[in-house]
Amino acid sequence: MNLDTQKILKTLNPNKIWVPAVISLGFVAFKIFTDDTFTPQKLNLIFQARVIPVLLAFAVLFIKDAAYVYRIRTLTNKDLTWGSSIYVIILWEFASAVTPSVVGGTAVAVFILLKEGINLGKSLAYTLLTAILDNLFFVIFAPIALLLIGTSSFPDFEGTLKGLFITSYSLIAIYTFVMAFALFFRPRIFKWILIKATSIKFLRRWRYAAYQHGNEVMWASTLIRGKQKRYWFKIIAATIVAWVARYAILNFIISAYTNGLGLTDHLLILGKHLILWIVMLVSPTPGGSGLAEEFFIKLFDGYLVEFTLGTTLFWRLITYYPYLIGGAVVLPRWIKKVFYKKPKTDEE
Repeated sequence: MNLDTQKILKTLNPNKIWVPAVISLGFVAFKIFTDDTFTPQKLNLIFQARVIPVLLAFAVLFIKDAAYVYRIRTLTNKDLTWGSSIYVIILWEFASAVTPSVVGGTAVAVFILLKEGINLGKSLAYTLLTAILDNLFFVIFAPIALLLIGTSSFPDFEGTLKGLFITSYSLIAIYTFVMAFALFFRPRIFKWILIKATSIKFLRRWRYAAYQHGNEVMWASTLIRGKQKRYWFKIIAATIVAWVARYAILNFIISAYTNGLGLTDHLLILGKHLILWIVMLVSPTPGGSGLAEEFFIKLFDGYLVEFTLGTTLFWRLITYYPYLIGGAVVLPRWIKKVFYKKPKTDEE
């Protein structure tokens, strides 16, 4: 794995926050200028939200981040302090916000953990395990949500949206099951397959990288085997809490602008949000900027009507921009913390 410090710090550059921000706000501006029915009052409707659902949205946002912090500390067997765990999650979310999901942030995550004092093997193991747990949530719950609600409840689940969902879901499922098989069951077979595959003429240029990745997975596998049931229960429970809270944010936001939502409506919103999130994972733009706003409007316009545009902005302001800003603020302090540690004196 390439852990070039300069490249990773370039990825984490605070100046990168302008790219997704411009794409996101530019898309909203485009929608405004191409909407003949738009009036300034439509954006002002954002301030007509009911207070209690908005407060609940912020509450579950806090629960989500707290669950992530708890999970990463538990994953590392408390090798990370609470403070370091918070740094890790903020920077991890920041990296996700400034890079396209299709690129992946494994190297960045490993680098962050490494700089927090976790050795390379463990950093890699924890990062791979985190990715598998998160992806398993999608792979398991997305089809369950669709089966319970029924695709007939999604009149807008056609064309491009359906194609993106199927493509994204298939890629996530394949990656997750392959990596789970490699990490938990047969890491040596996984390495053998990688080496054999890259022995094909047009794949030989990646042979060394495949060999290296195979070794990394074998190394990671040995580090996570033999964990107690209590360990697995804690990290799986934290994963479920984090993702349920992440999705509940949108339910509360929509509740703030609508009346009379029943259980079926909330399940439908949850199902649509699952679809939206999976589609965002194949976005070529940083943090899904542009694509997220486009499909949010398509999926939830039926509930929000004249509130749709303002709610789109509000949703991103709560769930996306805080990580852009938070990462840009925290990153310089973290760099000072991990790169310029004061040497301990004999008295200490």
